[in-house]
Amino acid sequence: MSWISAELALTALAAMLSPTTLTFSVLVLVLGERPLRTGFWFYLGALGATLGIGVVAAFVLGNAAASQTPSTPKTWVAVVDVIAAVVLLVLVVRVLHRPADPTRSAGMIEKMGKVASSPVVAIVGAGAALANPGAFIPIALKDISELDPSATQYIVDWVFFSLVSLLPLAAALVLLLVASDWTRRILGSVRGWLERDARIVAAVIVVLLAASLLRNGIAGLTA
Repeated sequence: MSWISAELALTALAAMLSPTTLTFSVLVLVLGERPLRTGFWFYLGALGATLGIGVVAAFVLGNAAASQTPSTPKTWVAVVDVIAAVVLLVLVVRVLHRPADPTRSAGMIEKMGKVASSPVVAIVGAGAALANPGAFIPIALKDISELDPSATQYIVDWVFFSLVSLLPLAAALVLLLVASDWTRRILGSVRGWLERDARIVAAVIVVLLAASLLRNGIAGLTA
């Protein structure tokens, strides 16, 4: 596996463990009377939005970030890497030092409570807005572009990123089909874990990603 592929995998993992996305995904399943229905359309909205962004980027960005020497990124790519690394590290510090905010948690619960009882169109729209990989999308697009992919490989890599970033929600939906009552109890307890410990797990992955970006950026700027 090349360092670019490893960075793409880290990016997908960081997106998958985003505490905010995980919280919205859990809430949409535990607050609704029909969690499978709500969760399915929420997932479909998030996946559709993420895949749609990848299709557009395939035409706009393509392999523009690919370098003739893969171990040394282009200068503009190196600059983007360094900026992204700094932004991620600042974000980690802010999140870890931010105390739990009951008002924010209550607001999220209220918002997702309304989504859970909304029409299908509203649920799909909420999934597209609240459960997409967000800030990790540009990094993933950059990583795939650096791989100098063919059209087919671009699609495969972006589908991989999209599916991994939404894997917890997909897994929860499958478990709801297999063992509904047990899964709903587990999801209820997971809410507490998300509020306490998920930030630390996600922070470790994001720091590793930031370190990879910073290393590659410095390599490109000093080459």
